[in-house]
Amino acid sequence: MSEPGGKRLRSSLPACRAHRAALGSGRRQNLPAAVEEGLCGVATFLAELAYRLEALAKIFEQDSVALPRAAAFFHAESQNERSRAEAMLDYLNQRGGLYCGKDIKCPGCEGTCALLPALELTLVQRKEQMAVMAELSQLAREHGDAHTAGVVRSRFLAPLAPRVKRLGDLVTNARRLGPGWGEYLMERLQDEMGGD
Repeated sequence: MSEPGGKRLRSSLPACRAHRAALGSGRRQNLPAAVEEGLCGVATFLAELAYRLEALAKIFEQDSVALPRAAAFFHAESQNERSRAEAMLDYLNQRGGLYCGKDIKCPGCEGTCALLPALELTLVQRKEQMAVMAELSQLAREHGDAHTAGVVRSRFLAPLAPRVKRLGDLVTNARRLGPGWGEYLMERLQDEMGGD
């Protein structure tokens, strides 16, 4: 049931190229190499997402934008993603897997200085995150690792559905209110913008 060393199946899972050369830990507990690589790549993906959300929070803290509740919302989301990335790394460590640190690139959201595009960007990222988590769970199930599949579904995938719903509601309200004065009203009147 081992995989060929040079081939990688088509997947939207973030790849961790360093795992090709790594031999793994001596205390690996029935963790297939493909699942270990997927967990490592997803942990890096979550760290990149946390960095991007923190960059959005810093944008809304600037004097030229000055939406403090929006900044607090994105900062709380960033903290949440950072803790999820750490939980993924803890799980990988418990199973005896290796994490290969990868450089996290600049978030590329410096041009976003309005609330609606920031919320839409976050919603797209959340949907991508749900797809990646579902694919990671499916990969673990295909490789006979039911424990990882269950952990990914219960700890990482299930809490995302209410967050996507909340972000969808925020995007809808931001579209209804419009830019400028609508952003101010959205920032002042939305309870969800206060963070968790």
